[in-house]
Amino acid sequence: MTEEPDTPPPQPAGPDSAPPKRPGRYARLRHSVGRHPLDLVRLAVSAGVVLACLVVARTPGVNEVEAAIFHELQRLPDWSAPLWRILPWAGYWPGIVLGAGLALYLGRVRMAVAVAWSGVVAWALVLIVHELIGPRIVTAAFLETVVRTGGGSAFEFPSLHTAVAAAIASAAGPYVTRAERRVSWVVVIGVAVADLYLGNALPIGVFAAAVLGWGVGILLHLVLGAPGRRAAEPAVQAALRQVGIAPARMVRLPGRLLGPQVYEVHTTEGEHVEVKVVRRLHRLAGIGYRVRRVLASLEVAPEPALSTPRHEVAHEAYITLLAERAGVGTLPVLLAGEIEHGPPFLVRRHFDGRLLSDLGPGSVTDAQLDALWRAVRCLGSARMVHHDLRASNILVDGSGGIRIADFTFGRVGGPRTHNVQDVAELLVTLTSVVGVERAVDSAIRSLPDETVRDSLPHLQPVALHRRFRRQLVHRTDLMRLRQAIADRLDCEVPAFRSPVRPATVAILAAGGIAVYLLLPEVASLAEVRSVIARAQWDWLGATVAFGMLAILSNTLTILGSAQPSLPVWRSIAVQVASAFTGRTTVAALGYYTINISFLEKLGMARTDAVGVLLLNRAATVVVTGLATLVGILVIGDAVPLGQVSIPLWTWILGASLLVLLVAFLASPWGRTRVWQPARAILGRLVDTVVPTLRRPVRALQLVVGEVLFLAFSAAGLATTLSAIGAHYSLGAVVAVFIVASTLGQLLPTPGGLGAVEGALVAGLTAVGIHPTDAVAAALTARVLTFWLPVVPGIVAHRLLQHHNVI
Repeated sequence: MTEEPDTPPPQPAGPDSAPPKRPGRYARLRHSVGRHPLDLVRLAVSAGVVLACLVVARTPGVNEVEAAIFHELQRLPDWSAPLWRILPWAGYWPGIVLGAGLALYLGRVRMAVAVAWSGVVAWALVLIVHELIGPRIVTAAFLETVVRTGGGSAFEFPSLHTAVAAAIASAAGPYVTRAERRVSWVVVIGVAVADLYLGNALPIGVFAAAVLGWGVGILLHLVLGAPGRRAAEPAVQAALRQVGIAPARMVRLPGRLLGPQVYEVHTTEGEHVEVKVVRRLHRLAGIGYRVRRVLASLEVAPEPALSTPRHEVAHEAYITLLAERAGVGTLPVLLAGEIEHGPPFLVRRHFDGRLLSDLGPGSVTDAQLDALWRAVRCLGSARMVHHDLRASNILVDGSGGIRIADFTFGRVGGPRTHNVQDVAELLVTLTSVVGVERAVDSAIRSLPDETVRDSLPHLQPVALHRRFRRQLVHRTDLMRLRQAIADRLDCEVPAFRSPVRPATVAILAAGGIAVYLLLPEVASLAEVRSVIARAQWDWLGATVAFGMLAILSNTLTILGSAQPSLPVWRSIAVQVASAFTGRTTVAALGYYTINISFLEKLGMARTDAVGVLLLNRAATVVVTGLATLVGILVIGDAVPLGQVSIPLWTWILGASLLVLLVAFLASPWGRTRVWQPARAILGRLVDTVVPTLRRPVRALQLVVGEVLFLAFSAAGLATTLSAIGAHYSLGAVVAVFIVASTLGQLLPTPGGLGAVEGALVAGLTAVGIHPTDAVAAALTARVLTFWLPVVPGIVAHRLLQHHNVI
């Protein structure tokens, strides 16, 4: 055995021996140097704000608010002038030299490089902007109010001093303490005030410069890296030693780019642990999922409200300990801590095994499936939910046991049966691993039928987060899973389709932007805005009231269309909800869907429910058709009927299609597959409709409801015209509204978007209303009477779904 004279043997620590010297803060920060993906977002925001400020600066004149801020700062007391003349040097070459030199003196080479480069880059960018767009020119009248200026009749955009100072502060931020960081930004604010006081720039130029400098610092962090952007292995090892764990070997496990860092650690004492470093909050419950959850047909348990990564680690440790106490196999938590100047971490006991996501169908036994469902049952008995039972969070250990990890989204509290969402999510997970049949068989074998049945509503796409849906190989797997459960339990599959499709939302958004931007081109856009701004609020309030009354009048038509008596208040709520489903779907399909669902929930057969809606629609066609004819006669010469002609080829094409249809229905296939079933359905519908029409009260409700709907809707247009002070004939306005509404239904867009507005403007102009007033009234009336009721309709739709009314 040879000795190593260059390596002195470790000496035992005596009572008088000094503790080992702890590395300085900057040396420890170097372990966390890296790049943060969020810096890309910050950089994009910085560029967008600077461009927006550039657009404002190129607009002639100075905004009143900007001018007021500038004048107030220029009136600062004269005794402070020496301070404001010194401060701009912090955003000039002395500031760059002083910042970089101080960093070098403190031994922070990386910080010195970042500070120097940030100042130079900011300076160069400002000079480039100055060369491209020139100074900001203001009027002579504004110059007369300026106390002092630094550039004659023009002002810098952006301000050079503020940009350089902000860039230095932004670049140095990760290397200094919080107090030092705050002081540096106070200096930046001082430089900005000095630029305004001395008249070098206007407030927009100073603000743009500060954002530009901040963006330059972010750019340097992306290029050079910055402390606090990652948790390097040396930092994790140091943190473990501080809590009493001496790592002998550490291996980083593969994971998601933006997810937690997980290390497998072997200690010097022979322990085998996992260290989970949470660098940022899990953002799985984003805005998209929240919107989808609102459209779900049931109340979905929300994600826990976690505020910081430290809160997330503490929450996961707490839920894991409770789950272990409830008898669930977990990865036991040993301790939780925080890396100095870095993110928090969680230490768990490591178990050898394979994740469920890595196993094939043949590698998972029925006993292991049963053990999984027992764990879910234990969580439910303890009033807990996991809410993230993906295959990647389930471990099959070396002995074949089941262990559940990652309780980040777990919750505690609630009834014992509130874990049906866990049941639904585990059904999806097991379907992705062992297939639909084995997943359903294991659930029915291990859980009460009622629990599995209650999970059916949670198996809808809008209620499942994409992290579960992405596990499925085929898009039809979810539908097959629902059908398999319904077949095994002899129950119906709930209807899950959301009333609003993404394509419909896109059509509404694009069409709305086009209509409400292009229609004002009929008149001056500025004039239209001025007319709407001067509208009387009491008349507009009446417009909103008439829009709601029009919806409520639909209740009369539904009550009059049904032979049995319907519950009045629930019928009213359904009509309010139909303002959402009907007006946001093409051809108002959502209106029929929600009413049929409502009638079926009351025990009415599907054929009878369809008959009620057909009678309702027939009454609408008859009343609206007659009203349209009357309206055309009232409008008179505004509708050039004499110029309307139908080409000969149209008659020939129509006759040919009619002959082909008759021939098809007369054929054996068409007669047996189409004509005879259609006759049977029509016969049942007639049997449903005729008894209703024979009851005078029902017929009166049906007709009066349709007439009131047209009257209230037209009254909304009339009160809007009164609000803007237009002179009109009430009969002509009612006629224009009825004709425009009828023509608007010919365009296959939700709510006749575009067609109705255009027809209203044309009709109102034709009856003598000024084009500007016509455009303003048409747009305002449609928003207040047609689109505004969609908001309470959304609320009513959600409440009715959760109360099982639809």
